[in-house]
Amino acid sequence: MSNKTAKTNAVRILDTNNISYELREYEVDEEHIDALHVANSLSVNPEGIYKTLVLKGNVEPFLVAVIPANTHLDMKKFAKVSGNKNCEMLPLKDLLNVTGYIRGGCSPIGMKKQFPTYIEELAILQDQICISAGKRGLQIILNPEDLKNLIEAKFEDITQFDS
Repeated sequence: MSNKTAKTNAVRILDTNNISYELREYEVDEEHIDALHVANSLSVNPEGIYKTLVLKGNVEPFLVAVIPANTHLDMKKFAKVSGNKNCEMLPLKDLLNVTGYIRGGCSPIGMKKQFPTYIEELAILQDQICISAGKRGLQIILNPEDLKNLIEAKFEDITQFDS
């Protein structure tokens, strides 16, 4: 991490909780802010890059899904495990107001409020996963079990693979 990189809220929370992590910076490309671009920029396997999605449910007003970059959220599975009849993606215009984060820099750690969070169960098979550190161009690499415990998430089968 360069000296000019300010600590994000997510990083401060990790430090406060004495959780081991690594910070990795990458060049931000406004045209390609998806998780696969991040994987390529960091020379990391896309299976280890996890993206954070925020949804609205009919029971829970806001929910969070943390899934591998090479998968898509299965809305039916997600609704079922979260106890909702249906869920929909939070409109992008509402993301900053609800979470405190912007698209491409949304971390499951340190949102304005801790929402029910579900991590794709495939994360259990990894020693480390890579998530947003709370701003574009900065990623946190950490143990998925540490992440789960910190944000009181659940590991669930919530994705489908790209075809």
